[in-house]
Parts: sequence; structure tokens; C-alpha cells
Amino acid sequence: MGIFSSNVMKNYNLKHTDTPISDLPRYDFAKPVKPQAHYLRPISWLLSFPSVWKHKAKITGNLKGVKPPYILVCNHNSFLDFKVMTRAIFPKRANYIVALDGFIGREWIMREVGCFAKRKFVNDIEVIRQTSRLLKQGQIVVYYPEARYSHIGTNSVLPESLGKMIKYLQVPVVSLLLHGHHIAEPSWNEVDRGSRVDAEIKLLLSADQVNAYSPEEIQDEITKWLVYDDYRWQHENKVRVDYPDRAVGLHRVLYQCPSCKTEYRMYSEGAQLGCKACGKVWRLSEYGQLEAETGETEFVYPPDWYEWQRENVREEVRRGEYAFESEVLIDSLPDSSGFIPMGKGWLTHKMDGMVLRGEHAGEEFVLEKSNQSQYSIHVEYDYIDKKKDAVILSTLLDSYFVYPLSENSSVTKISLAVEELYNLETKPR
Repeated sequence: MGIFSSNVMKNYNLKHTDTPISDLPRYDFAKPVKPQAHYLRPISWLLSFPSVWKHKAKITGNLKGVKPPYILVCNHNSFLDFKVMTRAIFPKRANYIVALDGFIGREWIMREVGCFAKRKFVNDIEVIRQTSRLLKQGQIVVYYPEARYSHIGTNSVLPESLGKMIKYLQVPVVSLLLHGHHIAEPSWNEVDRGSRVDAEIKLLLSADQVNAYSPEEIQDEITKWLVYDDYRWQHENKVRVDYPDRAVGLHRVLYQCPSCKTEYRMYSEGAQLGCKACGKVWRLSEYGQLEAETGETEFVYPPDWYEWQRENVREEVRRGEYAFESEVLIDSLPDSSGFIPMGKGWLTHKMDGMVLRGEHAGEEFVLEKSNQSQYSIHVEYDYIDKKKDAVILSTLLDSYFVYPLSENSSVTKISLAVEELYNLETKPR
């Protein structure tokens, strides 16, 4: 079972301890989750509706005749997703699957509003048990199957177990496809630009269809539905973003220069994206299109640049040449009380998988991840207090937030390589 958890507003508590990581208490994922407390429903509306109005969210479609219990699947780009979703199902309440770091320092209130925690990109049967328990109580359970904010405003890979899980649960599937959320608040610079957004809600699969379809057919229906491109949507709908620093942070995702092909030397400032190696500069327009200040504009839309990088990583993997290693900083997250700084370690990612080595309180540890154990991986850009990019490696017992220290690195490239190495070993060409 793949991960279906979502980001929420981020918190960062540090806990310095001399207790070995292996002896620390762990989060109890099996503790039953209750439906959202009724007294908190007006608060969730109060926290959500102003943002919905600010962004002039237009929600089309209806759920006439559709009653809970059902699973609501949504695409995932920013925290605004939660607010628009709350408006889309108003006045009903829901339960939400949330990444464990969203519970830091506030587990009680997160449980009260109906959230249940998950470690990112690890198989965990408790997700199905919690979901089944809530559906039997007549609830809506919200899934973000992409399991992370989109890097570049386009759809991400889905876990192959999604169709099997829905087949097992035997309830309707409602879809909410959100447009423009990446433009309003991109993952690489989470500043709210206030631009307008759209959403489409509908019954995607009835209970009868779920019963009749195979898991593969269910998976195919959801995959075909969950396709979007926020930059093209922005241009086609003439959504203007006049935020002066609208390109700041984009180099974290677009890490390779298409002009000179150099990696890790991109930078961004204001509305510009540039390469320190060859000096070429592009401008991101108010309508989400790139234009080179001199010479050819290789890619008009940022997602096309991103997919070009993916192709380059794919070829590197197929040639057997992909390799990355770096000294890293490591934070451990065994439970919801906060991060435990583990100091420096070493991360290696090569053709045969990923290895993280570190030490804490005199105890050495090694975490190995095979290519087939990771269909994707979660990354964070400019993460909270550290202000560095991170990759997150999880087991059922711990989550390690790993910050590469090498200048010759990109967590975006690591993410792309994880997906391509998985495909190389599990899917025929």
C-alpha cells in the first residue's frame, strides 16, 4: 500500500536528547481516529472560507444524490487545497490523511479535526484500517494520492495499490480536481500570490462501478482523471500574477540549464531565472510563461523544462551512470513531539538503491532503500528553520529529514531518479 498522506501547515520543534533513536517512543498509528468533532466544523469553515473568497474560487459540478460514506480524491499543490475542499463539501465534514510532520506539537487538535497520520511513501496497513473504520461510521475520507505537493503544477505518479485499496473498501469515489493552486502558492516558494483558482467536483466512480471494475480498471479511471497542468491553465484562462518575486525559488525545481546543460548552477531572483555557468537568463511572465532575454526560448512552459530534466535523468539511469553522494544533515521524527537533530551523516544514491548512514548518542545506524521499495519520494524545498532542501526517507518506525550539504546536488533530481530507477526495475520498456 502506497502513501496517501498530505502536507498541512508546517511546524518545527527540535528535541535534543542523548537517548539513542532506537529507544525513543514511536507514534501510535493504530489508535482509532474519530470523525471530526462537530464543534470544530464552524471553525474549519471560518479558517477556510476567507481564502476561498480571496482566491475567487469557482467550484463547478455537484454531488446531487451522492451521500457519504465515500472517498474523496484530490490533486495536491498547496495548503489552499484543504480550504477549497472544505468549501466543496460544505456543510459536510470529513477525515483527512496527513503526513506525520503535520502533527508536530499539535496532535490533539489534529485528531479532533479528524486527521490521521501517515509516514510518507511507506506501506502501512493502518491506513486501510483507519479508512475502513471511518467509512463504516458514514464518513467522507479525503485522499491526496499524489502524496506530496506537485513540484511544477502537473500531476505526479500514483501508487499502484490505489485501485486495489478502493476495490477492497467498496464505496463510491468522488473527485475534486483543483486548478491554479500551484500558481497561487507553488511548492518551491510558499508565498500566497492571491490569484484566482478553479475546481471541478463530481462522482468519479459509483459503488456499483467499484464493485464491477477490476482494481486495474479503477486505477486507470483515477489516473485518467488526475491530469492537470496549472501553467497552461493559467495562460489559457489569463490568470495574472503580478507578484514581483514570482520566480524566486524556481531554480530549486528547474536545476539544469537547457542552454549549456550544466546542472546545479541555476539561480532565481525577482521574476528571473538564470544560469551562473553560461549567463543565460529567462523571465517568468505574469501569465506563467518563460521567455529568454537573449537567444532561443527553449521552453515556454516550466513543466516542459521539468520533463526535459526527467528525460535526461531517465537516459542517465538507462546508461547505468546515475550516482549521487553527499554529506548530509539528518533530523529524525520518531513521533509527533518534534524533530531530533542527529548531526551529520552520509547519503548515497546509486543504481542499486539508496543508503543513509548516521550516528546519534553513540549509536550508528544504516537505512537502506532498494529501488523497488520506492516508487517515488517526498522532498521539501527551503524547509522551515533549516532553510535547506530535504529528501524524506521513512520506515514504519521513523522518518528521516535529510539535507544534502553538497553544492552539486538537487533534491528534485534525486526525486526524478528514484522514480526512474523504480520504473527501470519494475516496468518493461
